[in-house]
Amino acid sequence: MTFDDQKLQDLREKFGDGHGGNILNSEFRAVADKIFSANGTRAAPYSGIPTLLDADHLPVDAENPDFQGLDIALIGVPMDLGVTNRPGSRFGPRAIRAIERVGPYNHVLKTAPLYEAKVADIGDVPFSSRYRLEMSHEDIEKRFNQIVSAGVIPVAVGGDHSITHPILKAVGKDGPVGMIHIDAHCDTGGSFDLTKFHHGGPFRNAVLDGVLDPTRTVQIGIRGSSEYLWEFSYESGMSVIHAEDIAKMGIPAVIEKALSVIGDGPTYISFDIDSLDPAFAPGTGTPEIGGLTTREALAILHGLKGGNFVGGDVVEVAPQYDTTTNTAHAGAQILFEILSLIQLNPSRNV
Repeated sequence: MTFDDQKLQDLREKFGDGHGGNILNSEFRAVADKIFSANGTRAAPYSGIPTLLDADHLPVDAENPDFQGLDIALIGVPMDLGVTNRPGSRFGPRAIRAIERVGPYNHVLKTAPLYEAKVADIGDVPFSSRYRLEMSHEDIEKRFNQIVSAGVIPVAVGGDHSITHPILKAVGKDGPVGMIHIDAHCDTGGSFDLTKFHHGGPFRNAVLDGVLDPTRTVQIGIRGSSEYLWEFSYESGMSVIHAEDIAKMGIPAVIEKALSVIGDGPTYISFDIDSLDPAFAPGTGTPEIGGLTTREALAILHGLKGGNFVGGDVVEVAPQYDTTTNTAHAGAQILFEILSLIQLNPSRNV
């Protein structure tokens, strides 16, 4: 194609007087129609009250919940009483809410989930105590039972990874679910310091409680010095893909393996931000070098399109260890990808 005066004139006639919402491509036009107002403007990303992914805020009573027909509930779980190293992921939901300009269109998965499903940020889990871990887990399970019982799909922001155990007790209460678990650590350890309720053991607990199917669980990105703690993963039948293996296998093979493990059954996605290399996500409690790049993480998630995803979480964002906000930004983007995958769940859209 030659760019000449005629081409310039054609572009001026086609695009010269249009506003940002005047989009002619049919695919992009369908997205713009949902987002732009009639006069060609859209909400400023820095305005209004911060919510997860700029979703509408829907307050939901703790004892008499009314989810008002939601399809998907975004919810914060600001609790980090289960950490074994640095605390601070209790601030994760607030940090991710403060991130702007994530979404609204997922150009890889071809969806604008906030405009194609009824989604709202319902606030944080109401906790009875800021000091007692086991009681906090009971509060989490109660809230997620309310969500699941209402036919709503939960997508959570932690908090430390111990929160996923009570979430799975709600999501898997009618039968064990499979899991895509992206993390630096398998989190299938035993009791430490007189308790099994910590962020190094939620998936051992979930399997033993009968709410997680280990044979339909794949753990991706595993690395670091704690391998000797994860024998339960292998003994129970989980598939473990170490970070060192990802470059050897290639992303397409990782995706193929993950999809073959989970099959078409109901599956949960749990993404620990420490799965990313600290170069991309320094703001976390147990950083491990040699991790995923953000591009690799997105590629893996994009390859999971079509899975039967019934919930998900992003955990372990501890913003005080990150002066750049990169970690929270990465967490918000991953949250958006999980939301997009859930919106595209073929079982939900029948």
